[in-house]
This record gives sequence, C-alpha cells and structure tokens, in this order.
Amino acid sequence: MVRAGIVGLGRWARVLTRASNLSEKIEIVSAYSRSEENRTKFEADTGVPSAGTLDEILARDDIDGMILTVPNEQHYPVALQVAKAGKHVYTEKPIAHNLEDGLAIDALQDRYGITVTVGHSARLLGGVQEIKRRIDAGELGKVGFIEANFSNERALELTPDTWRWYRDRAPGGPLSQLAIHMFDVVNYLGAEIVEASSIASRLSPVGAEVDDQSMTLLRFSDDAIAYVGTCWTSPGVFSVRVFGSSGLINYEIDFGTWDTPEAIRESSTLYIQHGSDGFGKREVLDEPATNMFTAELDMFAESCRTGRTSVLSAANGNEAVACVYAALASIERNGAAVKLSEVMAAARTNQT
Repeated sequence: MVRAGIVGLGRWARVLTRASNLSEKIEIVSAYSRSEENRTKFEADTGVPSAGTLDEILARDDIDGMILTVPNEQHYPVALQVAKAGKHVYTEKPIAHNLEDGLAIDALQDRYGITVTVGHSARLLGGVQEIKRRIDAGELGKVGFIEANFSNERALELTPDTWRWYRDRAPGGPLSQLAIHMFDVVNYLGAEIVEASSIASRLSPVGAEVDDQSMTLLRFSDDAIAYVGTCWTSPGVFSVRVFGSSGLINYEIDFGTWDTPEAIRESSTLYIQHGSDGFGKREVLDEPATNMFTAELDMFAESCRTGRTSVLSAANGNEAVACVYAALASIERNGAAVKLSEVMAAARTNQT
C-alpha cells in the first residue's frame, strides 16, 4: 500500500480522500493546510491526521507521494517543494495555471527522479473508456468529428472574494476550468491536436472579469476536427459525441453526480448508431462501472511504486493547457487559428 500526504484541504481534498478509501493501492495518512481551522475540520471530517507544516509531512520516510489540491497558481511552487523532498507528485488539473509553470513541473521528473500525475479524471469515466475501446476496435470507422461540452452555472455564483472571478487566476473562465477537461478527452480519443480557434463572450450579470461562454474548434494531425463548448451560466452537463464513417457514439452524464462517480452510471446516457441506421435504431449501451477518482489515485500509486508515469502524464496535462492558451490567443485574434506549437514555443522562450 502506497502512503501519501495531501496538501490543500478544500472540497476537492475531501472528494479524493473519499476515493482513496475505496482503493487497495493508496492510503492518505497525513494532511496539511496553512489554515489551522481547515486542518482541524479536515481531520474531524475524514479521520486523516493533520500536520503543522508541509515540511513535517515531507520529512517522513514512510510517505511516498503528495496529492496537491491547492489553487492553480500554487501548483508549481508546491510541486517543486515536494519534488525536492524526493516525493512523487499528483496535482489536480490543470497541471498549472500557465504553460510555463506546467513545463517546469514536467521538468521536475528528470531533475529530481520523481513522477508527476495530473488529475485529468474525465478520460477515466466509464463512458469515455467505452468510446475509446470502440474507436480502437474500428466500430466507428474513420473518426472525422468530435463534439464535447462541459457546462455549469458557476458564473452565476461568483463573487470578488473567489479566485475564479479574476482573469489572471482563471483565464477564460470555463475555458480553463471546464473545457480543459474536454481538451484532454478529445486528445485521448483523437489524433494529435495541432491548432485551435475560439470565440468567447461574457453574459453573467454578476460582473466578474472572466468570460463565461466559449466555443473552440480544434484540428487534429489527421485533419479530423472537434468542437469543445463550455457555458458557465447554465445547468450542468458533460457530453461527448464521436462521429465516424461507420457509426456515431454519444455519452452524457448528469453533472450533479460528478463528485460521486459511483452514481454516474445510474443517470448517464450512452448509445451507438451503426452505419446508416437512424436514431430510432440506436443501441443503448451499459456504461462500465468505474470510479474515475479512485482509478486516478490508483495510477498515482502505481507511479509511486514503479517510478513510471501513467497516461495521466505531465506531457498530456501540458497539451491540455496548450489548448487553453491557443484558444485564448485565438480569442485575442478575433477567432484566427493558433497552432499549439506556437504557444508551446512561446512558453519555452518565456522560461529562458
């Protein structure tokens, strides 16, 4: 059993701690937050003992890795501190709040001999896994188009004391907070993403700095294309539809079940249409029983144990962030397409 610490004790730390309790591979044994109140409450809620400092956890020889659920801009400095202590890193998505920090986190692996796991759990959803299996089996034929949408009502709840209110902390609003999940999903389902074009607008009445609607078009290396949409002023939804020359497959879940993945398949929709069959002849599929959060923690545990990275890699995490920054650049250029290689090159230049 891999033993891990966790730092940043908000809502998501509780979600992952619950998920770890279902794992046979990882145990969270110590927790830290700068807030003594948060430490005390987390310990009472979860039973995980808290430490007075992060250094206290990192000094423990019996801890193999650290789970980071701190705010996005803290991912790199905390990951650096963890890596220097020789501990493996799990960081919640996005890998970092900008591409420069994301590339720096990736570089920690060679520099300190540790692994980095990025919490892009959406690709581990049962329905997404089933789509991938059927694509790989050739059931859809040549994939030409992917639609993906991840939306919720977050922008209607924002206030100036929340970090998502600010453009520099949540670039593009739902583009960096929700669409990034879908950038990783379509990167998983399709070929290499080479360019993005995007438009965005701000419709929420609360007055936040961030845009709250965005539409992004992606082009793959094989000339297939994808649409990723996200709205921060509507009821929650997560949906993926893949169109191929021999069929299409559709998957949709109730966003209200996101924090409890064991309940997702109770209300999800998953079906396939074969050949020229119409919607009426669709085949309804059973979503495989999975818990995406336990699965990602199991992958982290395996990386801690073996020293090998998983598919939840820093490289894939940075590709998703590159999609965000290509989309942001496209918005600034009135929707012109921006190559991911351009934003990657700019980020590497900015590091030097």
